[in-house]
Amino acid sequence: MSTAQQPDPRDRPARLAVGVVGAGRVGPVLAASLQLAGHRPVAVSGVSDASRRRAALMLPDVPLVPPAEVLQRADLVLLTVPDDTLPGLVEGLAETGAVRPGQLLVHTSGRYGAKVLDPALRAGALPLALHPAMTFTGSPVDVQRLAGCSFGVTAPDELRLAAEALVIEMGGEPEWIAEENRPLYHTALALGANHLVTLVAQSMELLREAGVEAPDRMLGPLLGAALDNALRSGDGALTGPVARGDAGTVAAHVAELRAHAPQTVAGYLAMARATADRALARGLLKPELAEDLLGVLADGASGTPGAPGPQGTEGDAG
Repeated sequence: MSTAQQPDPRDRPARLAVGVVGAGRVGPVLAASLQLAGHRPVAVSGVSDASRRRAALMLPDVPLVPPAEVLQRADLVLLTVPDDTLPGLVEGLAETGAVRPGQLLVHTSGRYGAKVLDPALRAGALPLALHPAMTFTGSPVDVQRLAGCSFGVTAPDELRLAAEALVIEMGGEPEWIAEENRPLYHTALALGANHLVTLVAQSMELLREAGVEAPDRMLGPLLGAALDNALRSGDGALTGPVARGDAGTVAAHVAELRAHAPQTVAGYLAMARATADRALARGLLKPELAEDLLGVLADGASGTPGAPGPQGTEGDAG
């Protein structure tokens, strides 16, 4: 086996000067990843103290400058700002002449495709939408997490190869998303990732109240197995009292939530109804058990005590 030392990426000639507008959790991480691929971060903009600290951590010695100056210095500009801010930012940069012809302008919004960059396109920029399907901490660990991360890619056909190449250089996997499908794509990701955090946090709070000292240690294996099963089998992985039709157990859950965490009742009922629908469609929930179960959920929504219903059976994790 060869023992030849691999070249340090810093020794390779930089191909693109990279700028970041918006030093949130995403931009500095992507720029740091591009730096490992041989590109050269040259400027970053950030307003808050947290943004400035993040930029200093992820991109040391890269100067903090106003957004217009970032565009002056960079060949590739990452626009990593909140979704609602992006259209106005692009229009403002284009109207003030900050955009240069031939400049690669990349946004990382999941909601928008390439059309939000049309003002910059008219100024001669090359528009790319590259959305990493990952949650970010804004710390160096995110750079490693990009390995194998899917990116939702939308760009003009003539820039498709350039977009895919940038994603691959960051260690990601490009997934082409049509312009008209960007809102649905982003909705799907938010439904899974954002709501999962809420559900896990609520579960941990309830376990602490039940006296569990390390709810994270208890939930880790259970949730890891549930996620793996769901990704492998979809609705076939459904389990627990709702999928079994254990109306009495579900009624007891609703009662406990009303007593200890009333703010979680609406979410529990909504998810239970959605689970029941999917379990019925899959044939996992027997129709004769579904009637009592749906009655309990309806009573729970109205605030009246649920019917006892059948007791839970052993064998499945709740």
